[in-house]
Amino acid sequence: QVQLVESGGGLVQAGGSLRLSCEASGHTYTVWAMGWFRQAPGQEREFVAAITWLGGSTTYADSVKGRSTISRVNAINTVYLEMNSLKPEDTAVYYCAATRRAKFGQSDEDDYWGQGTQVTVSS
Repeated sequence: QVQLVESGGGLVQAGGSLRLSCEASGHTYTVWAMGWFRQAPGQEREFVAAITWLGGSTTYADSVKGRSTISRVNAINTVYLEMNSLKPEDTAVYYCAATRRAKFGQSDEDDYWGQGTQVTVSS
């Protein structure tokens, strides 16, 4: 099992920046990649960004590419999502996720989720 705890959400004005943190604990040695997803009210949860735990390869959703950076510090089992030039449409609950597979969504048993942290961007 892997436990994930997010922090860093809050209220920010449009054009501002925010950094989310996610600390993993438990069987972190089994993790292949970690990532961030978000869910706005009335919408499906969507992928935001991911990073492989060993190699540090990153992928981003088109909606945040160029405005966001995902990074990790293996020594403290923590992944970060820095978001810049925030827009009101970035408002959502942001979830940290970890997977033991090469991709998220391949197996519910191999994906782990945090409780989520609210990000609200005011116009």
